[in-house]
Amino acid sequence: MFGDLMGMMGKLKETQQKIEETKVRLDSVLIDEQSNDGLLKITLTANRKIKSIEIDESLLADKEQLEDYLILTLNKAIEKATNINDAELGAAAKDGMPNIPGMDMFK
Repeated sequence: MFGDLMGMMGKLKETQQKIEETKVRLDSVLIDEQSNDGLLKITLTANRKIKSIEIDESLLADKEQLEDYLILTLNKAIEKATNINDAELGAAAKDGMPNIPGMDMFK
């Protein structure tokens, strides 16, 4: 029994390390998003850290329009990044989980 428990604990530590490695890797996965007309471009990591924002000069004349562009484009980029982040971290966690009866959390 204790051997099984120690094996599970080791597996959990491996999984935790795998998740941390995945988080580091996701810092290098870049998501590019732009407004429909291409006047605003945003790049962020899969960990949802903004790397760059490019704003066309024409948007600088209208504060409200620029704010709307930023909200819409950032939300689309964050949604994409979140989907990638969730999928990658979920896969890392699922692959490393020990087979514990009744604990089918990732089905």
